Amino acid sequence: MVSVHPHGRSDAPAALIRPRRPADLAALVEVLGAQQPTSRYPFTWPLPFPAERFIARDHELAAWVAEVDGAPVGHVSIQSVEGATGPDGLDGAQLRTLWTGAHGRPAAQLAIVSALFLAPGMTGQGLGGRLLDTAVAWIHRAGMGACLDALPKYSDAVAFYERRGWVRVGRVRPPWLPADEVDVIAMVLP
Repeated sequence: MVSVHPHGRSDAPAALIRPRRPADLAALVEVLGAQQPTSRYPFTWPLPFPAERFIARDHELAAWVAEVDGAPVGHVSIQSVEGATGPDGLDGAQLRTLWTGAHGRPAAQLAIVSALFLAPGMTGQGLGGRLLDTAVAWIHRAGMGACLDALPKYSDAVAFYERRGWVRVGRVRPPWLPADEVDVIAMVLP
């Protein structure tokens, strides 16, 4: 656990990045819902299933929260590529092919950064970067390759990942995406 002021700014709130606990889920559902109207993440809201399942996923390997003044204000998790791109997960075959090809490694050696979000008013303070860095560090310590997917409509998110070294490796068309939306971008961190 680390508690620091983002960017060393004295006006930014002190934030603790720590492993997610089961007791965090209710507050994280509120944060997810509060930020969705402006971020449009997740794409569909309300979700067609309990929001807790969007945050704490079946094929999760690890998860963290950003906490300010004792309250969760952000989240990130890591999923298994093998499990998350299975029949009940993402558009498995296409994403898995793009990610394994880009990394030159089997799916068992890859992990997906997912469910990265921040409460309204918490963006621009370095918390998203700290959460992402925490997830990537875990993936690298585990000897795995980092992957993610993003909708082009979240241009700020895609630009954020690209500034941090992530590269686009292709596009996929998941069945849940409306016909008037552009394909999902698959990205890896070389």
